[in-house]
Amino acid sequence: MGQHDEWVARDAAVVWHGFTQMSSYAESSPVLVDRAEGHEVIDVDGRHYLDAISSLWVTTLGHTVPELDQALTDQLARGAHTTMLGNGNQIVVELSEALARVVPVDEPHFLYASDGACAVEQALKIAFQYWVNRGVTGRDRFLGFGGAYHGDTIGALSVGDGGFGTTIFDPLRFPVLRAPNFADPDCFPIACTMVAEHARELAAVIVEPLVQGAAGMQLASPAGLASLAAACREHDVLLICDEVATGFGRTGTLFASEQAAIRPDLLCLGKGLTAGYLPMSATVAGGHVFAAFLGPDLSERTLYHGHSYSGNALAAAVALRHLELIDAYDVLANVRARSDELRGLLDDRVVSRPGVADVRLRGLMGGIELAPPAEGLRWGRRVCAAAVERGVLLRPLGDVVVLMPPLTVTSEEIHQIVHTLTEAIDEVTNFGADAP
Repeated sequence: MGQHDEWVARDAAVVWHGFTQMSSYAESSPVLVDRAEGHEVIDVDGRHYLDAISSLWVTTLGHTVPELDQALTDQLARGAHTTMLGNGNQIVVELSEALARVVPVDEPHFLYASDGACAVEQALKIAFQYWVNRGVTGRDRFLGFGGAYHGDTIGALSVGDGGFGTTIFDPLRFPVLRAPNFADPDCFPIACTMVAEHARELAAVIVEPLVQGAAGMQLASPAGLASLAAACREHDVLLICDEVATGFGRTGTLFASEQAAIRPDLLCLGKGLTAGYLPMSATVAGGHVFAAFLGPDLSERTLYHGHSYSGNALAAAVALRHLELIDAYDVLANVRARSDELRGLLDDRVVSRPGVADVRLRGLMGGIELAPPAEGLRWGRRVCAAAVERGVLLRPLGDVVVLMPPLTVTSEEIHQIVHTLTEAIDEVTNFGADAP
């Protein structure tokens, strides 16, 4: 008898898991991880699972990467953390200099936090205060998109479009102008019109460049995104690009904004920043935004915002080495090659399967939308459970099965993921005998 059930019981007795109904947690056969190696996680009974969700989209190069392990231990010998509130740290300066050379932001300055929602929260506060500092009144609203997800703090929930059981918090959310979601082909023309009509009341527009991840991998065209950026420039409205999910190579370029040749005023980074090693995020402000906060010491122009672990030295050391390895490993070339391969396999084996409504993919961000014939069948969860039983770790967004393998995934692993996915879909949809 394995150790799984014992560990699940111990877990359920003391841990509260996010986005999880704890009354049924133990019955959902959770994977209890003992260790992780390469592209796999290994449970307490020694079973191996290919981590095809990159541990919720954060693990870019895999687990226990020797160079990243070394960067972490080297920094540990120099100190784990010192405050960035009014003081600095050498490794944070070095990381910021390295990021400044590659982010699609003019004259960037970096305000660090620990997760993507906090990076978004910082961006919203900066955008609001930017106009106050300039003496402009009435610029206190934001424009977001349908289907958007920007995190779970109150400000991030407000600019996001709800869902995931968050409607209970609607009384706490501030009102936001809302353009259609990416599935609407007119979403960007409508958004541009809204920017023009509401420019004098808008502090900023916030958008997930090219891919709305939590919406089930809804895709947008680079041209549409570029038109939005142009409208913001024309009408003097700040543009916030939330690249928490799309940043650091996930879409095939280092940042998704590059594919639309845009340079946002504010950029939110997280998830892949430290390759999945430590919590770290950043809000990147353009030089013109940063300059609006300069003034006398202790003046009202100061951004009175910060976090205890902002700019953590251990996280900064890993993030810096990670940025170097993306070049050294030629990670972006692998993302593009494996994405093409994945697209071909999905087109060949998944698109035409009964029960599959749509397949969406950009880089190594993929979503397989299932079409259950009735409510309550929970096909997404059941397909992912069937894949886990076969040794591939997947997680759904409703009835969309997410494919988010590490950026260093191999051709063999891409084939394993698609083969497992097709078997899982056939098992759950009961179309196996008729499937091609």
